[in-house]
Amino acid sequence: MATTPLIIPANSEKAIALAVRTLEIGQLIAVPTETVYGLAADALNSSAVADIYTTKGRPSNNPLICHVSNISMAKEYVSVSPFAQKLMEVFWPGPLTLVLPKKETAEIPLSVTAGLKTLAVRCPSNAVTLSIIKHLGRPIAAPSANPSGKLSPTSAMDVAQTLGTRIALIIDGGTTDVGIESTIVSVLDNRITLLRPGSVTADDITAATGHAVFDRETIQITAPGQLASHYAPTANVRLNATNAYDHEIFIGFGDYSGTLNLSEKGSLAEAAHNLFSFLRKADETGARTIAVAPIPNEGIGIAINDRLKRAAAPRQG
Repeated sequence: MATTPLIIPANSEKAIALAVRTLEIGQLIAVPTETVYGLAADALNSSAVADIYTTKGRPSNNPLICHVSNISMAKEYVSVSPFAQKLMEVFWPGPLTLVLPKKETAEIPLSVTAGLKTLAVRCPSNAVTLSIIKHLGRPIAAPSANPSGKLSPTSAMDVAQTLGTRIALIIDGGTTDVGIESTIVSVLDNRITLLRPGSVTADDITAATGHAVFDRETIQITAPGQLASHYAPTANVRLNATNAYDHEIFIGFGDYSGTLNLSEKGSLAEAAHNLFSFLRKADETGARTIAVAPIPNEGIGIAINDRLKRAAAPRQG
């Protein structure tokens, strides 16, 4: 029988204790991060991790990100080279996920890594979620809290509307700051490879390390967010539009005005913040197609275009 989840404000005195207790008994919760809301389970509980895949309808070959409270916790599960540590020191806590060699001693279920010998780790900057991880004493596995392939949630209400009857608890931290998922890079043999673009750009990483960031060279899924069709609304999506046709709703950017505008001032950061919520609003109008204005393919715009390209791709199934 479907039940309504308990939604509790992140600033409530009992939020952290209740979240930790729910995770400890093997149940799933939704937590806010600075990027999007995550569907969290105790990363060491194989049954709870399996529930993530079932609840989301997530393909089993799509690995999960382990969220840690600090660099020391990460080092318990992955091998951290001096090069990787530099990235952690510069960008953590924050929206950068590192794919690193998993330690043989790490008691991480194979389902978290999708059978790979690497593990994706991130330290989020949301204070409440960090505290939940710290009090739990081990990582949480937390993909976005949405049905697989659909729009990522940027508010507690988004989670409640899509997964609300399938989880016990939602920690309401308000609207997320960044609005798109974390950047993912692999750091193997001092080579940085971009696996998923995000708000931490390749230029940011190069500036911090002095090393080039290489593009992914394989079609094998090695990190979240690499499915061809992903982040998709119910409506079709038409890209690089300058106006709306019949049965379309237009999402503008900058001088391209529409029913909605990702950023009238042309700010890519603002556009990223608004992207999923505006796609959701456009979808709720019942329009057959969502037309989206051109987004400059630079800086955070690379990540926005990545999400839009996947939203517009032919749907699976």
